[in-house]
Amino acid sequence: MPNLRVTGHYYQQFDADLARDVPGEGYGGWQQAPVELSREHTAVVIMHAWDAGTAEQFPGWHRAVEYIPRAEEICRTVFPRLLGTVRRSGFRLFHVVGGGGYYRGCPGFRKAVDLAGPASAPSLPQVDADPALTALRQFRADHVFVGQRNREDVTRGFARVDFHPSARPEPQEGVAENGHQLFALCRHYGVNHLIYAGFAINWCLLLSPGGMAEMSKYGVMCSALRQAVTAVENRASARQESHKEEGLWRTALAFGFVFDVDDVLAALEGDEA
Repeated sequence: MPNLRVTGHYYQQFDADLARDVPGEGYGGWQQAPVELSREHTAVVIMHAWDAGTAEQFPGWHRAVEYIPRAEEICRTVFPRLLGTVRRSGFRLFHVVGGGGYYRGCPGFRKAVDLAGPASAPSLPQVDADPALTALRQFRADHVFVGQRNREDVTRGFARVDFHPSARPEPQEGVAENGHQLFALCRHYGVNHLIYAGFAINWCLLLSPGGMAEMSKYGVMCSALRQAVTAVENRASARQESHKEEGLWRTALAFGFVFDVDDVLAALEGDEA
């Protein structure tokens, strides 16, 4: 099975120019080069592509999670061609899920559970919470995220969360809720490189179960599709989406490569011809 030749974007984190007043400005920065992806050992992963309802249904959820409209736009405009081309080409496609039990009836989830078996290690023990710690946690919940006025809407939203219609798995596609299950799918299918799409590049895709930080511990290379991700932004970053850029930089520096969706799909579509 021939490899796919695709332009990969990487970040050159050297050489700092020690003669400058800001040495890091000497770094090479973003670069690109043709790289080869093994069709046999690479998979696209769609992570946390949720149907979050509308702002009218769950205004508090949308007030706390400002990227939902951007995620919805990606699901509407990017995912149909992305998933359609990946599926037609026979390229491996996995899904990483969480946030509720909406996925438990999927054949691909039952397969992942069977392949993975019981978790190899129990959950970590937890410190004892005293009244001061409990109060600090409550303060953060009220004043940091998601805010007291939004909590009920977020709870209601997650109670009915489901796959976004554009990202619903097909029966043969693996579905994992944690790294233990995703690694079992990788090992079963011989996958050693995961290319992530979904939400959000600097939060769930990075740190949630089945995200890049966890999967890299298994030796899996983790890359991302630039146009198929968005990020958690703050007040200062939202207009320019600068935390998305930081998340892509972190991906390229710590885990793998950044690919443009059109480049990957052109390679797959050319392979179909």
